[in-house]
Amino acid sequence: MSLSKPMLGLNTGGTLGLLDRLSGFFEPSLAPVMTSVITFSMLKGLLSGLAMRFFSQRVRSMPLGLFAGIVIAALLSLLVILRAGPGLFWDIMLPGMLLGLIVGFATQKFGTRVEASAWQ
Repeated sequence: MSLSKPMLGLNTGGTLGLLDRLSGFFEPSLAPVMTSVITFSMLKGLLSGLAMRFFSQRVRSMPLGLFAGIVIAALLSLLVILRAGPGLFWDIMLPGMLLGLIVGFATQKFGTRVEASAWQ
């Protein structure tokens, strides 16, 4: 099965975002804000995937793809941290950046390019 870079980025980001925050059930301090953390983290994953989908269509460099994935996910993780509280900074930032790294790698390595006319 072959997915385009845009679809691969979106699917990978959304799935990893959900799995990332479902692991939060193992952290008792997240219990009061679990619903919003799951929602924002899945949204963060989808937005990371969406941003990587556009980036990967224009750039064919693995190092730049990895860097962009980390930066995009880190910025979006900051939004989740604002909602959950700064005490959970590293608990949210590190998995978020890992998510971005994986999405950046997947879109650059496994996705197929889509012609520009398909986006119009």
